[in-house]
Amino acid sequence: MNPEEKAPETEQETVVPETEPEQASEEAAQEPPKEPENKELADAQAKAAEYLAMAQRVQADFENFRRRNESVRADSFAEGKRDVAAAMLPVLDNLERAADAAAGSTDEALKNGVELVLKQMNEVYRKLDVSAIDRLGEKFDPNLENAILQGTPEEGEPGTVCQVLQKGYKMGEKILRHAMVKVVPE
Repeated sequence: MNPEEKAPETEQETVVPETEPEQASEEAAQEPPKEPENKELADAQAKAAEYLAMAQRVQADFENFRRRNESVRADSFAEGKRDVAAAMLPVLDNLERAADAAAGSTDEALKNGVELVLKQMNEVYRKLDVSAIDRLGEKFDPNLENAILQGTPEEGEPGTVCQVLQKGYKMGEKILRHAMVKVVPE
């Protein structure tokens, strides 16, 4: 190999611009970013912030909707239970009448059967938190009772309930049916 042949190869190697990409990246780093790129970046960040805020609002709206829906569902369920319990009160009244009538009967099977059904019905009402409004001898309360008759002063203290004509019932604190009572006038 001739030294002359090696020389042109070295010259070609030096001619190959290896330093130009380094210089270009250094120049780009030294130059301030162009105005349109900053504006595009700022616009993109503003859009991202807007979308994030919108997503957060939608998520909060959905959470509020879910809570309202759950509350409405629970209220509807409780109202449905009250409606069914109120609709079954005449059945309970009739079972109590049947138990009273069967008490005077000589048929023990009939008497036991009616008493068992009445006991089951009372147990169901107990589980539903339904209780009778029993205020015989107490001061008349128009929130719990309907006065349909007036008693005589001999029947008790003035303003008190002297006879319950039809039992009233409440479920928790809600009145299912007001008691029908006879009240001693004041």
